[in-house]
Amino acid sequence: MESHLYNVNLNWEKERIGNIYSPELNDKIAVATPPEFPKGVARIWSPEHLFTAAVNSCFMTTFLAIAENSKLEFASFSCESNGKLEQVDGKFLMTEIVLKPELIITHASDAEKAEKILQKAEKACLISNSIKSAVSLQTNVKVLECQA
Repeated sequence: MESHLYNVNLNWEKERIGNIYSPELNDKIAVATPPEFPKGVARIWSPEHLFTAAVNSCFMTTFLAIAENSKLEFASFSCESNGKLEQVDGKFLMTEIVLKPELIITHASDAEKAEKILQKAEKACLISNSIKSAVSLQTNVKVLECQA
């Protein structure tokens, strides 16, 4: 596979707030210093949120590709994630990302296969493989309840 470039640009707006955008995409995203820091701004995406979102969204897209190739039938997929910021040796680091996927499968006989696919997706996620942060998985596989 050839290398690819993903362009993301930023314009500072005011105080601790800027906008990120890509010439390839339609939307701008407001970003700011998180409220835990001096002059941080609440309720706006922070670099820490975006970092955590990058891992979570990459995990999802990797899962979807592997599930399709494995012919896994499922009714829904969602994933909560937590990014942990800590100070280590005087530097702030995102030390851990915890992914908590919930997968609802359509056949109980696919439970083991579904668990293996979730694990494989975490190991194959290119963003997770590109960062120093520990990434852990807390899976929850359920079977779709049939309405009688």
